[in-house]
Amino acid sequence: QVQLVESGGGLVQAGGSLRLSCAASGRTFSSYAMGWFRQAPGKEREFVASINWTGGIQYYRDSVKGRFTISRDNAKNTVFLQMNSLKPEDTAVYYCAATIYSRGSNAANDYAYWGQGTQVSVSS
Repeated sequence: QVQLVESGGGLVQAGGSLRLSCAASGRTFSSYAMGWFRQAPGKEREFVASINWTGGIQYYRDSVKGRFTISRDNAKNTVFLQMNSLKPEDTAVYYCAATIYSRGSNAANDYAYWGQGTQVSVSS
């Protein structure tokens, strides 16, 4: 069992930066690959980024490549999403999630554990 709590969301102007954190409970955090997803109002939840258990493999959706960076600190049971050059279309509730698929996945159904989400709003 893994419990996830996101933090770091907020309101920022276009071009600004935010760093999201996801703190995990449980001593098996390093066994899971982690992902970030987002859901904007009226839209389906979409994959943003994932990272494998060592941190050596990351995947990103095309629209955030070069702007967002996912990382993890297994000693602190935390995964991060550094978001730079934010755009209004990045506005959404951001969720972190944990999966047993070792390389990570871009499919929400592959993730068994989810946080409650944190709101990111980008003004133009």
